[in-house]
Amino acid sequence: MATTLLARTRVRARAWLSGPGAARVRALIRLLTPRRVRVRFAMLFGLLFIASGAVLLGITYLLVNRPTHNVVTAVHDEGVPGDGSAPGTVIRPGPGSGSPQDLTAWLNDQLRRQTEHLHDAQMHDLLVQSGTALAIMAAISIVLSWLLARRVLRPMRTLNAGIARISASNVHERLAVAGPRDEISELADSIDGLLARLEAALESHKRFVANAAHELRTPLTVERALLEESLLDRDATAESFRENFERLLRISTHQGALLESLLTLAVSERGVERTEPVDLAEINESVLLTQLPETLRHGVRIEDRTEPAPVAGDTALLERLVANLVHNAAYYNVPDGTVDITVRRHDRRAVLTVSNTGPEVPKDRVDQLFEPFQRMYRTAGDGHHGLGLSIVRAIAAAHDATLTAHARPGGGLVVEVSFPLLVKVGERYEGWSQPRAATASK
Repeated sequence: MATTLLARTRVRARAWLSGPGAARVRALIRLLTPRRVRVRFAMLFGLLFIASGAVLLGITYLLVNRPTHNVVTAVHDEGVPGDGSAPGTVIRPGPGSGSPQDLTAWLNDQLRRQTEHLHDAQMHDLLVQSGTALAIMAAISIVLSWLLARRVLRPMRTLNAGIARISASNVHERLAVAGPRDEISELADSIDGLLARLEAALESHKRFVANAAHELRTPLTVERALLEESLLDRDATAESFRENFERLLRISTHQGALLESLLTLAVSERGVERTEPVDLAEINESVLLTQLPETLRHGVRIEDRTEPAPVAGDTALLERLVANLVHNAAYYNVPDGTVDITVRRHDRRAVLTVSNTGPEVPKDRVDQLFEPFQRMYRTAGDGHHGLGLSIVRAIAAAHDATLTAHARPGGGLVVEVSFPLLVKVGERYEGWSQPRAATASK
């Protein structure tokens, strides 16, 4: 019976909380709640003081109102002092006044009543005076709470003004809040760190846009020159037109490759929307089949050692990562050089390593090679724009992989990409879950 009643109560409570009545109550609470933090702080401090003062006065009232036995209000039956008698005389009750015991009981009752009345009057005065003192201190506490809230929130107003002053044109400025190491200064330092990261991102974006514009402007200038040459040359022949058109076609192909690389880079930096179990060894084998003619054309020998290493990722992006690494290692190599590719499992990680026997790479230039439009050697018309390794870095970051690179002794570069390894347990992979979109579509 009790369980049924409790279940019914819960159902009714849930129905009320989801009904229009609860919504109106919540709306009324939001309407009555002050929006400014200073007002909320002042109200909070004032209510805390009033509540603590009321509790303190209540405890004092209970302690004072506690019954005591230190006052003796009793008259013994030896006698009752008379109003006009000399000190020490005792009035004995007369024959018609009742027994001495009755008179003593009556006097004791009168004294008890007078004592209780006096105690009640004292407690009433104490309650009134305490309430008056509490009301006065409540008003004072509200004023002090308002001033205290203003003092506490002053650094926040300074931070707000500083943040509102910073924009894209002066992102180099910092808040640089001085004072003791407290929560406010830690918040200011965090905001300064965020501004520093934003400044670095903006500078990188500006460099990227400038480099992309430069890479696109050069072929456009060549195209314009070829078109003007064909139009202005009165003695142009069909062969010269064909030659110019072939050059324009090659330039257009290079531009298409550049735009495709830029699109891949943008997609990689946006992140991976859908992942699936992929074996890095199979990806490597597929890429090598397509890259084999080009590596043979460069006179480079490929040595690969792979083992099954399942990871969660996007197949197309992972193929692009491996293809860029292999192409970069084959192109920047020495005659009769080698490209060593390994796929292995180590410490619950799937590790892809690509190294080559290319020219010597300065140690201080290794990290720069992974920036957009950065190349060791620039050759006009070679079809390389310096985006290969930057795309590799973006794809690795999108797959939560760790990318490391170092110069190889004697020349060449070693690039290692470490992915989280998927462990197959039964019919499913541990560490990988079906994407939400795919699950919802089912």
